[in-house]
Amino acid sequence: MSETAEKLELPHSGHRDRLRQRFLKSGSEGFHDYELLEMILFSAVPRRDVKPLAKLLLKEFGGLSGVFGASMADLQKMMGLSENSAVVLKMVHAVSCRMLRNDIDKKPILSSWQKLIDYCHVSMAHEKREHFRVMFLNRKNQLIVDEVQQTGTVDHTPVYPREIVRRALELGATAMILVHNHPSGDPSPSDSDIAMTEEIIKAAAALDIVVHDHLIISQNGHISFKALGLLSFTG
Repeated sequence: MSETAEKLELPHSGHRDRLRQRFLKSGSEGFHDYELLEMILFSAVPRRDVKPLAKLLLKEFGGLSGVFGASMADLQKMMGLSENSAVVLKMVHAVSCRMLRNDIDKKPILSSWQKLIDYCHVSMAHEKREHFRVMFLNRKNQLIVDEVQQTGTVDHTPVYPREIVRRALELGATAMILVHNHPSGDPSPSDSDIAMTEEIIKAAAALDIVVHDHLIISQNGHISFKALGLLSFTG
């Protein structure tokens, strides 16, 4: 490396050291989102000022959750972001999901409801296609398994009630929580969402399997069918 190149890197090196020292002294207190994102990018981009890139990512994806929730393909479309850097961002997202999943694993989910919401939001709020997942629970309402049953388009996911109930029987589940996302950002249930939920509840009830709730997750929040009074189907 030339002497000129080394001199050009010194200001960036000093900036990185100052951020690290601030973090060591006070943690994330007082940090802007772009500064936290910078620090994550430091390990993937060793010899470049990443502040402009961090700010660009936040602007493009609407915030930290949008950056980490973005797909590899969308991240790699960003000028200045290499595949290695994109992998680092997705690893942060994966670790976040795993930590939140651990908070609800083998615990009574109904008494850890906010943790469940947090996990679902981080896992699927920024997906560009609809994903329909089911949380299968045992008699103590502990999570047996969390499975994505179907992946659809931007506004539709095919769901098969009999397959969901069959899977519940295979797992020995006695209860379920249904979850899917709305990429549009509006978590309001559609008529088809309501009809599909009714079909699943009726199929499950025939085998004494309870559907505790159906959650719709979006970037702008979530809704609960139970809270909206939409689980009182009769047949």
